[in-house]
Amino acid sequence: MDNQLARRALGEFIKTQREQTPPSQAGLPHLALGGRRRTPGLRREEMAQLCGISVTWYTWIEQGRTDSVSPQALSRIAEALHLPRAKRAYLFELAGKKDPVLPEHGDESVIAPEILEVVRNFRAPAYLMDRYWNAVAWNPAARKLFAGWLDTRAGNRNLLHFMFCTEEAQTLTVDWEQRARRVVAEFRADCAALLDDPQVAGLVEELSARNALFKRAWRLQDVVEREGGERRFRHPQLGELRYRQVNFRVANRPDLKLVTLMPDAGDDA
Repeated sequence: MDNQLARRALGEFIKTQREQTPPSQAGLPHLALGGRRRTPGLRREEMAQLCGISVTWYTWIEQGRTDSVSPQALSRIAEALHLPRAKRAYLFELAGKKDPVLPEHGDESVIAPEILEVVRNFRAPAYLMDRYWNAVAWNPAARKLFAGWLDTRAGNRNLLHFMFCTEEAQTLTVDWEQRARRVVAEFRADCAALLDDPQVAGLVEELSARNALFKRAWRLQDVVEREGGERRFRHPQLGELRYRQVNFRVANRPDLKLVTLMPDAGDDA
């Protein structure tokens, strides 16, 4: 979508939401009771007042006549319209901006029981990772496969730490160096919006100091999508294993990724 079309789409979306938002929902019940209105929704003047911007500027936003709208202004518009999470995310997607209050959407340490149940009910290895690639839930099959990461002996649940700082990962992963390089590129793609996050920066600094391959791979700036595919392991008890990795995003929890490993025919792990 080119810039002009994007501005127009953003303006039309905001206008539609404004026209569908009654004054009472926006915290202005006295306006809803103040006589006959031409529209059941908010007027532009009322929206501008709620957002703390001029009527002219707000009108230009709806008409797609502004080159850029700041994340802070978009946030005020979303709050004035009481947009639910999906619509708020769509608003920022249209504007090409990062939501400044995104980290405040709920406690990420709390995972809904039904999500945990889904992970447990997979017969094949399955695990759930947060935005920093820390494993936050897994099933018995995954614990059995990933000794040194998901079993009781592991002290660090981060996938990158397991991949680059443990002997178990190098022994377990067939073509470890090739897989390790790809994991770095996948992580860079996944955390593009978090490169200035202290936790990401600290993880990259630690791994760069502890593992030369990670340091070289990170400096390459390679980026690939975490798209799944064939995964091969050489397990000390289970022998040679082949899986097809399938990844899922969790609805309403963009910080979580569900990874499943579906065994090839003949593999019973």
